[in-house]
Amino acid sequence: MTNERHLAIGSRGSPLALAQAHTVAALVAAARPGAAPAIRTMRTAGDVLIDKPLAAFGGKGLFTKEIDEALLAGAIDLAVHSMKDVPTALPAGIVVAAVLPREDIRDVLVASDRASFAALPSGARIGTSSLRRRAQVLAMRPDLAVIEFRGNVNTRIDKIRRGAADATILARAGLNRLGMTADQLGVTLAVSDMLPAPAQGAIGIACREGDEEMQHLLVALDDPATNRAIACERALLAALDGSCRTPIAAFARADGGRFVLDALIAEPDGSAIFRTRREGGAGDAEALGADAGAELRGRAGAEFFARLDARYRDSAG
Repeated sequence: MTNERHLAIGSRGSPLALAQAHTVAALVAAARPGAAPAIRTMRTAGDVLIDKPLAAFGGKGLFTKEIDEALLAGAIDLAVHSMKDVPTALPAGIVVAAVLPREDIRDVLVASDRASFAALPSGARIGTSSLRRRAQVLAMRPDLAVIEFRGNVNTRIDKIRRGAADATILARAGLNRLGMTADQLGVTLAVSDMLPAPAQGAIGIACREGDEEMQHLLVALDDPATNRAIACERALLAALDGSCRTPIAAFARADGGRFVLDALIAEPDGSAIFRTRREGGAGDAEALGADAGAELRGRAGAEFFARLDARYRDSAG
C-alpha cells in the first residue's frame, strides 16, 4: 500500500455508506495492525441527481463512478460499495477483491401507523424510487398508489413521519447497519412477496487491479458463500444487461446442499412478472445466473427492454 499510516478508504457520505465504510476500516485495521485507515467521503452522481427518478439516468455507476475514479487516480486505496450499486462491468483496472458476509436480504414496510402490507387502505401512497419494489407492490396491490421517493434512510423515514407518503420500503440490511430496530419501525416482508434486488445486503471492497498488497489483505476479509451468491446474481444481471430502468429481483443461496436462485423481471406497473428458479451445485453459481437471465430475456422479448428504455429516454433531459 502507498503508506501504512494513511490508508485511504473511499465512500459515499450518507450515514449508511459511512456505517459500511467504518465496518471495513475496522476489519482492515484488525487484519493489518498499524494501517490506520482513514475514510474519505465523496459525492456521486446518484447523490447529486435527486430531482428525478434514478431510472431517468440509466442507473449504471450512479453511486460508484466518482469513487472508482478516485481509486484509479490513486487518491484512495480502497473503495467501499453496496454491491447492488456496482455495475456488472467494472471499470478497467479495478477489482472487487472482497465481499463481506451478507446481511439480511429482506425489505421492510415502514408505515406511519406500522400497518402491515395487507392492512394498508386502498389508495395508500407507497413512496419508493425502486422500480423493483414498485412492480412487486403493484402486482400484489394494484389499488395502491406508488409515488417517487428519494433520499437516504433517515430522510425517507422522516418523510413518512411528516406525511409525504403513507409508507415506504427500506432494506432491512441498511436498518441493521444503522443500528435501527427494524421490527419497531415496520413490518419485514417475506421474500416470496418482495424478492430483493440482486446483491442486496452485500458490501464489496474494491482496489486497483495491480495492487497485490491490497488484494492479499482483502482475501482474508472475503466471505466465499456471499461472494458465490453475489456472483450468481450479477451473472443474471449481466445476461439481462440490467439497469435501474428494468425491475429485476434475485436471491441466490445455498439450501440443503444445493445452490438455489430465484429471479424475476417485471413491468414497472406490475402488470406482468416473469419468474424463474435454478438449482444446481455451488460450483455452477455463475452459470445458473447466466442461464436464468437468458431465459427471462427470451421470455420477455426484446420489445420488453426496448419499451422500458424508450419510456425513460427523454426524461433525463
